[in-house]
Amino acid sequence: MPVHVKFTVALCFAIAWTALSVCLSLGWVADLSGIVSRPGALIIIGFIAYVPGFMNAFMMSTIILDRRPPHAQPAVYPPVSILVACYNEALNIGDTLTSLAAQDYPGPFEIIVLNDGSTDDSMLVAARIIGRLRPRTRGRMKLVNFDANAGKSTVLNRGLGVAAHDLIVTVDGDCWLRADALTRIVERMLSDPPGTEAVAGSVLVRNSRRNLLTRAQEWDYFHGIAAVKRMQSMFHGTLVAQGAFSLYTRRALESVGGWPHCVGEDIVVTWALLRKGYRVGYAEDALVFTNVPHEFRQFANQRRRWSRGLIEAFAAHWPMLFQWRLSTLFIWWNLLFLPLDLVYTFAFIPGLILAVFGIYWIAGPLTLAVLPLAALWNWFIFRVQRRMFRAQGLRVRRNPGGFLFYVFAYSLLMQPVCVAGYFAELAGLRKTWGTK
Repeated sequence: MPVHVKFTVALCFAIAWTALSVCLSLGWVADLSGIVSRPGALIIIGFIAYVPGFMNAFMMSTIILDRRPPHAQPAVYPPVSILVACYNEALNIGDTLTSLAAQDYPGPFEIIVLNDGSTDDSMLVAARIIGRLRPRTRGRMKLVNFDANAGKSTVLNRGLGVAAHDLIVTVDGDCWLRADALTRIVERMLSDPPGTEAVAGSVLVRNSRRNLLTRAQEWDYFHGIAAVKRMQSMFHGTLVAQGAFSLYTRRALESVGGWPHCVGEDIVVTWALLRKGYRVGYAEDALVFTNVPHEFRQFANQRRRWSRGLIEAFAAHWPMLFQWRLSTLFIWWNLLFLPLDLVYTFAFIPGLILAVFGIYWIAGPLTLAVLPLAALWNWFIFRVQRRMFRAQGLRVRRNPGGFLFYVFAYSLLMQPVCVAGYFAELAGLRKTWGTK
């Protein structure tokens, strides 16, 4: 089935589901209109029920229709430069370099560690590890030190100038790559449709057993983020080739001026590539495991930064809202995140509190009716991801506590934090990384 036909089928199903939701909610709209006026009721119910329902219906039908082309295995694998941006990663950089040195990539590759003025022992640790690994790896390894911290985008652009090859991979300094990750992400680029100039790898949680927060993030990465990237890539427009692990062509990066100087450099450069008309893919089986924040303050800072990055992307590339391509739907989709998060924070969360006291204006007994659909959706995504794991000899660890927290409480933490990030960016507050 051609991609545009799959898009039409998914869109029709999502519209039909939304229309059914509207019909079923007429009584709710009438009741709530008597309290907050009809426009207010439509806004609240629209962003609590209609818009999320449309998104979930479109996503589920897309993934049902998803059939990825098999990996292409070329006779000769192209050379690759791996840029490892490092700032105060003394505790993690050794593991990252060990996993990179163990890559089974059949072609030539180089690993360039870019020490961005770290104030800890990152440079010394990296130098020692490189010295130990050089005799045991097929890749060339070198360390480039910058005395003053200049920011991730600046150091990546400097690394692009140093890199010897035309395929560029970025890896964060706190990640662990499976031995076949580099091979799979390159093969995905070679097997994807013409015009593919970047491919996002699959980022999963490494420290998921640290506490309940990291356990919940394991489900977020395994379920939510992975499902969204699958859907977007099927329609030729993955919206974030994340800095933690992604592949780019040099010509595409240079055509957009490299990574922009901002806190969301990965989303902004991805949108710049899409705006040029390039295709951005997703390699669901090119796995990298990253250490996610285990303290709420670090988690909040990370998600605020992501939200600010989204606003930065719209500020730089708002004309993409009017481009004629399938992935334009996802640009509008992202535009709705701000009102979605606002309504969730200032209407649905207070509605849950009111429901505890028997006031069912926003949430009530019928709210529980969506739980079977949510369970079905999560079960389906779980099956898709588990199949991908099994194909690589992996198994999904049991994590029921993290799943329950992810389903019932995770959004209560995340959405208000995202709203704070939007306002921080719109207000022009000082930008910091905030997770060290």
